[in-house]
Amino acid sequence: MRRVILPICLMLGACVPGNYSYNEPASRAAMPQETGMPPMKAFSAPRPVPAQRSNRDIQRDILDLGFQLESGRMLQHFSRFEGPITVRVTGAPPITLISDLNRLMHRLQTEAGINISRVTEGPANITIEAVSRDAIQRSLPKAACFVVPNITRLSQYRAARNSRVTDWSQLRRRETIAIFVPNDTSPQEVRDCLHEELAQALGPLNDLYRLSDSVFNDDNVHAVLTGFDMLVLRAFYAPELRAGMTRREVEERLPGILSRLNPGGDGLAPRFSGSTPRAWIDAIQTALGPGARQMERRTAAMDAVRIAQAVGWTDHRRAFSHFALGRITQSTDPDFAQDQFVAAERFYDANPGTELHRAFAAAQLAAYAVSMGRDEDALMLLGPHIATAERAENAALLATLLMLRAEALDLSGRVSEARAVRLDSLGWARYGYGADWAVRAKLREVGALSPLKGPNG
Repeated sequence: MRRVILPICLMLGACVPGNYSYNEPASRAAMPQETGMPPMKAFSAPRPVPAQRSNRDIQRDILDLGFQLESGRMLQHFSRFEGPITVRVTGAPPITLISDLNRLMHRLQTEAGINISRVTEGPANITIEAVSRDAIQRSLPKAACFVVPNITRLSQYRAARNSRVTDWSQLRRRETIAIFVPNDTSPQEVRDCLHEELAQALGPLNDLYRLSDSVFNDDNVHAVLTGFDMLVLRAFYAPELRAGMTRREVEERLPGILSRLNPGGDGLAPRFSGSTPRAWIDAIQTALGPGARQMERRTAAMDAVRIAQAVGWTDHRRAFSHFALGRITQSTDPDFAQDQFVAAERFYDANPGTELHRAFAAAQLAAYAVSMGRDEDALMLLGPHIATAERAENAALLATLLMLRAEALDLSGRVSEARAVRLDSLGWARYGYGADWAVRAKLREVGALSPLKGPNG
């Protein structure tokens, strides 16, 4: 029910083995400015990948998403809006919020079949209030954004929190929900918040690490709603269901709903991915979340790998465990970190539908290759993943991959091509990272990887 802040250096930074210090570290907590840089780029028509799993698996996923909170608390009744849904934006929205929201709502209308529209005045079912990051974190210190029932303003939250008013378990028919998003961070961070929080305002209240193809997963790999997510929301608002149903009543109707909405899923064999142990979730959150010291992060990441091995996972969760350990250790033990990234790539490669996950791993492997002067290896690693990042609409990742490609091209002597690729990266970086100083800091960070430049290049 809230998008948690993960240190950006743990998710997107292409850090060189060793320690580099910049006066202005790259961050997505920055707004775009009037600038001499190329214009901010925008993604074209969405191209979500349809759900590619058995309907039996999807049925289980919908039940676990809809009848359980992230805390593990079970819900007794199915909850959703009934009838047309209205959305209103209040506060001080940044310039990109309305266009990104309109684009998202069009997808919800056409892909999920939800009767949802935006209003500019008067009451609304869902209020999106744009406020400062500081205001959000004074309410929930670890949250980048969050969603709450039965209030309309952040100023109401302090008095209402921990009461029956904001208790999701008390809801059957949803009537009034508030979403709080930051107005002083990068356009991508705002958009990512819109996707995750609006989806949870409408539908599932839970996140499941076993889902490799969904924003309903706290690994933050997917930034925008996927084909699977839209199928889940379409099922949530199927006419066969209604607010207040029990789990058994929903379970009885889901096979028919999914056969109608996703007929191809009836012929696929279920995978029956196991549940995720709480100990692994806690380890990952300690390793990648805010507040922990470096040694605590490393210990937690090692615990995550150990648990994944003990459970016998070979899926994306095993890969993500190695990826997290690699990110934690790359500045202090680069060779060990590379082994972890290679292990992550191996497990991702063995699991279908993990192309975006592999793009994150490729960024780390390519960064190391550039730092070692292995330009051809870096270009080979990056090649298939630039299109993946663009299709997934992850501008920050796309910009990083393009910057890495430019450095590899420089190493190979293809200077003119490198210049063009680097210029192309800047438009995406302005959306993904925001302010000019953040974009330039990211350029310096990636540029410092190259033996041609070094940290002072």
